Amino acid sequence: MFGRKRFYRKKKELLAPHEPQTFSLPAPLPQWPQGQGFASGKINLGELEVVKISTFKFIWSSNLKDKKKGVIVYKPVGIPDGFYSLGHYCQSDDKPLRGFVLVARGVPSESEAADFSTCVASPALREPLDYSLVWSSDDGSEESLEGCGFFWLPQPPEGYKSMGYLVTNSAKKPKLDKVRCVRADLTDRCENYKVILDSSTRVSEFPFQVWSTRPSHRGQLGRGVSVGTFSCNSYCTPGPELPIACLKNLDPALHAMPNCDQIHALINHYGPRLFFHPDEIHLPSSVSWFFENGALLFKKGDLVGESIDVGGSNLPSGGRNDGEFWIDLPSNDQKTSVKLGNLESANLYVHVKPALGGTFTDIAMWIFCPFNGPATLKVGVMKNFALGKIGQHVGDWEHFTLRISNFTGELWSIYFSQHSGGLWVNAYDLEYIHGNKAIVYSSKNGHANFPRPGTHLQGSEKLGVGIRNDAARSNFFVDSSAHYELVAAEYLGDGFVAEPGWLQYMRKWGPTVFYDFKTELDKIINTLPVMLRKSAKNIFHKLPAELYGEDCPTGPKEKNNWVGDERG
Repeated sequence: MFGRKRFYRKKKELLAPHEPQTFSLPAPLPQWPQGQGFASGKINLGELEVVKISTFKFIWSSNLKDKKKGVIVYKPVGIPDGFYSLGHYCQSDDKPLRGFVLVARGVPSESEAADFSTCVASPALREPLDYSLVWSSDDGSEESLEGCGFFWLPQPPEGYKSMGYLVTNSAKKPKLDKVRCVRADLTDRCENYKVILDSSTRVSEFPFQVWSTRPSHRGQLGRGVSVGTFSCNSYCTPGPELPIACLKNLDPALHAMPNCDQIHALINHYGPRLFFHPDEIHLPSSVSWFFENGALLFKKGDLVGESIDVGGSNLPSGGRNDGEFWIDLPSNDQKTSVKLGNLESANLYVHVKPALGGTFTDIAMWIFCPFNGPATLKVGVMKNFALGKIGQHVGDWEHFTLRISNFTGELWSIYFSQHSGGLWVNAYDLEYIHGNKAIVYSSKNGHANFPRPGTHLQGSEKLGVGIRNDAARSNFFVDSSAHYELVAAEYLGDGFVAEPGWLQYMRKWGPTVFYDFKTELDKIINTLPVMLRKSAKNIFHKLPAELYGEDCPTGPKEKNNWVGDERG
């Protein structure tokens, strides 16, 4: 069931393995306002109480023969009395150490307290029955097995699930009391997320993969809780369901989520500085400024638009994007000036929601620009093609999301939205400007968000072909820690946050106009060297739909990531 001849280790490496440096945020955390269970160090999931452990002891690491990155495995240490390990932690050895695993203990629910026999018969946690060896780095030689890694999957009792794997540096099975399995009704399905190690791309008789995992059911309604453990397999393609699971938060109140005072403290402490390009002419504004300066609401079949109330109270509320209504720029002389935006009035509109079963908080910060400028196409080292009106549209909404650990209040990562997609960036890969405030770079014209300045291609970096996203620092910026408005936090309860009228508008924030983008691209392709034309054509077909015309966006609440998880 397991492969050999995968990794090798020299004896001197056993004595001094290369271990990543531990990452800490640039500045100490403040004392958060008091209230409920946020940043208390423990989270109650119903019948389980969990603690996040970030202190580890080295177990084993791999060195690939080509000296490229390997993996390093740790076990949690400093586990509080009464809590039990659910599995080990694994990461690549070329990243800073900033992972975690959860440890757990059972806590009787009210129903269990009333039925003591059920509690005794089916405890929340139980030891495994045995272990199965999934993979070993033993090369089959006659030499000592010292330094080899052995990956073990706990075999749970009937009605229980394993949460993670254990790794040892000897062929002896771990003791059964080294880990606990969790009763199945307290778990949720998890999935492979990012590859930590993949040896299947190499010529090998026994491929081996290691993955980080995440809950399959995510978003603000998902109750899956990430345990922080890893998944591994010795097959090229894993099965449809992993042999491990994640936890499930059965606490309907989500007591670890921040209260209103804590939300504001988090934003004040972590709110990024959003930089716009020095050559940006289409800057953001507040929504109220956009309405006050002549934005119009149009209804299908009507030639004359209606002025919009400053709070958006006369916008059609709810429903869906059915094409019956849209917003447009003023039809008078103000049209040109409104397209330029008004940086002084700009706010970040904040939506706060549970993530990963309420063990994290997502603070989504939305920025509005009255106008999105045209795109520029880069082909090769020297050629840049201005695409005229292609890519431009009225009413541009972009966002970035801070993910905060509810165990400690630490910033864990930031999501950067980029047109129709985006990416999560870990806290150790962010650029900071003041204390724990990160920098977000908004690209010229398109307003996509990036963690670093420079030219980011939407296409093929390798070929140098794609839509340019130029990002840089400038004197044009918005400090989101000061200039923000909390517009939604549904978990706090109905009416706790007064949602503005415009947030309920689910239609487009601009008219739809189509361009002959294909003809323009064909002209560009015909100017390229013959060897590049086929590749360029394939890349162009993958470009976002908004380039084909002024297919204007809907507002934040109509996006699928308002309720669901981010796309990345």
